[in-house]
Amino acid sequence: MSSVSYFIGRSSGCRPPYVSPSERDQLRIDLLSDEAMKTSAIEGEMLDRLSVRSSLRRQLGLAPDKYPSKPRERGVAEMMVDVYSTYAEPLTHETLFRWHEMLLSHDRRLEAVGAYRQHEDAMQIVSGRIDRPVVHVEAPSSAQVPDEMDRYVDWFNKTAPGAEEPLPALTRAGLSHLYFESTHPFEDGNGRLGRAMAEKSLAQNIGQPSLIALAFTIERARKVYYDQLEQHQKTLEVAP
Repeated sequence: MSSVSYFIGRSSGCRPPYVSPSERDQLRIDLLSDEAMKTSAIEGEMLDRLSVRSSLRRQLGLAPDKYPSKPRERGVAEMMVDVYSTYAEPLTHETLFRWHEMLLSHDRRLEAVGAYRQHEDAMQIVSGRIDRPVVHVEAPSSAQVPDEMDRYVDWFNKTAPGAEEPLPALTRAGLSHLYFESTHPFEDGNGRLGRAMAEKSLAQNIGQPSLIALAFTIERARKVYYDQLEQHQKTLEVAP
């Protein structure tokens, strides 16, 4: 991973402060653990922060602490580190399968882990009473997912910097997230993986791993985030 740099007082000619390797590692862990906590909180899942930090230390090859690394926290830490360390690589189906397995290998309820969903039931986001459900979004059927994801992977790689049809950084990151969520290719974990895709997109455009607290920002305006997703998933008309 690339180091994190801070430039203070640049316009006045001041030198940037020296950040030691241990301080840099600690900062990286702090930022990654905050992002891991928030991307799970958006889905209503509360993680053990100390376990996340312990798992991140192990994943980054640092001296582990004595706090236990729990399966759920270990999975999200493993995925976060993989997202940042492989940001420059082209997107493949195998990338997404790997992240999904890291994130949800502990979940015994799922039929497919590390693979696109295969069940015949409609993939819907529903709220309200059981007898009067409100369907907010209905994703493509499982049978359509492989073709839709072929198109998605191809689009993502074609719009990368220096590729055939490069897009501006924020446009590409936003669309990559919206298109992923609209397809909803997995049984579970789509929100977290979709935000990881936005992070990967931004990192590729920036040219280094991005630690921009995307999930932290979204979590602070979670209702607006979901309202916007629901509105634009129905038409994919996002110009405004």
